Amino acid sequence: MLDQRRLPGEVIYHTYTDYREIARAIKEMEIRGAPAIGVAAAMGVAMGVDQSRARNLAELRAEFPAICETIAQTRPTAVDLFWAIERCRRVFESAAREAERNGTGGIIHLRQTMIAEAQKIHQERREGDEAIGRFGADFMPQSGRVMTQCNAGALATGGIGTALGVIRMAVESGRKLEVLVPETRPYLQGARLTAWELHQDGIPLTLITDNMVGHFLKTGNVGAVVVGADRIAANGDTANKIGTYSMAVLANENKVPFYVAAPLSTVDLSLLNGDAIPIEERSAEEIINVGGKRIAPDVKAAHPAFDVTPAKFITAIVTERGVALPPFAQSLKRLAQM
Repeated sequence: MLDQRRLPGEVIYHTYTDYREIARAIKEMEIRGAPAIGVAAAMGVAMGVDQSRARNLAELRAEFPAICETIAQTRPTAVDLFWAIERCRRVFESAAREAERNGTGGIIHLRQTMIAEAQKIHQERREGDEAIGRFGADFMPQSGRVMTQCNAGALATGGIGTALGVIRMAVESGRKLEVLVPETRPYLQGARLTAWELHQDGIPLTLITDNMVGHFLKTGNVGAVVVGADRIAANGDTANKIGTYSMAVLANENKVPFYVAAPLSTVDLSLLNGDAIPIEERSAEEIINVGGKRIAPDVKAAHPAFDVTPAKFITAIVTERGVALPPFAQSLKRLAQM
């Protein structure tokens, strides 16, 4: 995995050989972005099963919950993490029951099955990103500016990205777009990651500070806002990187359409609305320090990593199975059942 903390100054890849290393990497944001976290979680579970020292199926069954729990404890908001772990649990149980019935393969069969499932999830992410990009590209303007938030590109998924996948596919189709990229304090995912991706692709961009968002939505001829998501409630309320809610309110005030691009695994139909979405609180040190340099005195600092955008500010939610339009409680459920 590409260490996202080191970009854009250094391009460093890490190879993880233990599921605990993957859990640490997710927690410390070497790996970030909801879909990418889901892929990494699946690979972590598969790695834990593959490298287990269990001597028989019963021992592996007893060890498996701890593998899943270690990965599940990393970050609370991104539902793809829990979606991937739950999918791996179901596959594990099915393969374990089959091995018990047939009396063949045992642990070897389980290991092979879990590795294949993790690879399948990764491939589905690639294909899903491309589908999201195709559906979303139609909503982008033919020319002019669009705005995004944080990083919902290839770094954050298993493919070309969700929000940036939409922009990439729109540019490939001939649209002449420039992307306004807020820096996304305090972790600077916009400045470090989104700007890096767009620059690598040769897509025109302008980097702005977070407190310039309202100014540009009012005066900058922005044709659309497109963002990713870490969790979407059944009614369409969407959790994304902190600052997204403010951007959505300002877009609504200035009559700029606001789109969310995310895989259906990000939709949590068990939550009626966004009030139930857990919001990760990260260390205040990430506010007080930037790039290892202290920028504030010894004061109290708050660091909610996400906020929730109410569905009323969202124009459409773009998924790999199609586009959900308001009322989202009905359209998201319909797409999830397809």
